[in-house]
Amino acid sequence: MTGPHPATAAIRVAVRATLAECQPGDLVLVACSGGADSLALAAAVAFEAPRLAVRAGAILVDHGLAGESASVTTRAAEQCDDLGLAPVILAPVQVVPGADGLEAAARDARYAALDAAADQHGARLVLLGHTLDDQAEQVLLGLARGSGTRSLAGMPRARGRFRRPLLGVTSAQTRASCAAEHLTWWDDPMNDDPAYTRVRARRALVDLERDLGPGVAAALARTADQLREDADHLDDLAEAALATLLDLHPEPGFSVGVEDLLDLPQPVRTRVWRRLVVAAGAPAGQVSTRHTEACDALLTRWHGQGPVSLPGPLEATRSGGRVSIAPPARVE
Repeated sequence: MTGPHPATAAIRVAVRATLAECQPGDLVLVACSGGADSLALAAAVAFEAPRLAVRAGAILVDHGLAGESASVTTRAAEQCDDLGLAPVILAPVQVVPGADGLEAAARDARYAALDAAADQHGARLVLLGHTLDDQAEQVLLGLARGSGTRSLAGMPRARGRFRRPLLGVTSAQTRASCAAEHLTWWDDPMNDDPAYTRVRARRALVDLERDLGPGVAAALARTADQLREDADHLDDLAEAALATLLDLHPEPGFSVGVEDLLDLPQPVRTRVWRRLVVAAGAPAGQVSTRHTEACDALLTRWHGQGPVSLPGPLEATRSGGRVSIAPPARVE
């Protein structure tokens, strides 16, 4: 008797490690798009979950962004049903592009649908099909943006109820597993559209693998793993420092002592600045390194400069030994 394909075996091992945190009777939901990554994940969960007395279902979010999205979702749902997953939940969403673009709007709509389904069905975990390749692309994008440690730490394996069991598995393995399991996957044409930054990063990664030799993607993913613990520790220090500085969650118009901020190590202070700006009302996704560096210049390169413009809109100003973050003063 032959065993499973090596790619299938690797995916099952990864899934088994994630399901080990569940109790018998818990429900897990696989977020399935119909692509090879999420279908391979669904098949592995369908195989492993019963062996741990864990219930396993699937949720399929239809973003409605492609003409064939409804039929793709239906075909994927049928395959999930054939695998024995239950419930199989179809979740159409409406994507309205905002200031951060179509990709961000689709992501927000998707996670909102996943959270709503998990709440409705009492799911312990929601499993996502991101792979090692996705992680490498995330790190490469962070490098290109000149981002800090948190961005270079990539996607976490666990956050809240969400889990990413396949961050150590390649997309080539998920395709090989789907082929071995006779699963028919869908290749989203948006994944080949160079209008999207992530697609360009994926192509750049292919070029790097060709020019520098195989293993670049794996090395980038390892970098994320190594940096994540550092980023987590710095974030913990920043949270503690912020609590000491403010005592209570600030309202718009709060201020912090200059010397108190200067006492913080710079890597911690950078994170405190970001938290201060967001707490004052700035959209988190719009606060960049440029903003936090400009705020820090009010401490480290102070020469009487005017207010720093921040998303919100907000302004950071220094006066009387304190820095305040508040909406701009109204002009009468």
